[in-house]
Amino acid sequence: MTAIAFDGETLLAQAAALVDGERDWVANAANLAALAGTQIPGLNWSGIYLLRGDELVLGPFYGKPACVRIALGSGVCGTAAQRRETIVVPDVHAFPGHIACDPASQSEIVVPLLDDDRLIGVLDIDSPVLNRFGEAERTLFESLATLLVRSSDW
Repeated sequence: MTAIAFDGETLLAQAAALVDGERDWVANAANLAALAGTQIPGLNWSGIYLLRGDELVLGPFYGKPACVRIALGSGVCGTAAQRRETIVVPDVHAFPGHIACDPASQSEIVVPLLDDDRLIGVLDIDSPVLNRFGEAERTLFESLATLLVRSSDW
């Protein structure tokens, strides 16, 4: 993993403060995407995709315009949603079926948004740095996803 320092505990505290007392999922998703995008070094996109039928549809995000619809099982987002598990991709060009919304992206982490057994969507984070995401980032983004799900009315 490429070592890029950040304080995950402080970021989680900031995230908790942002969603405290707010139940609107749009507001919470937008704020958490912007928080990650502005406070975590080495990212070029952060946001969510929401499950709508048998596809993921773009939700609130921070970064350049993105792909609007992704089929379940397609790309990193669709695969993580279908498997209902976090996927860390050190080099997106080596991931079979990767969907290149931004050609600058080199690595990616996608965390399913799960409310018990119900799939809500995914949290998608991209980086222009190869091998950007390790265990610390996995733990952080899984915690952010849990916070978003629990603090929002879907």
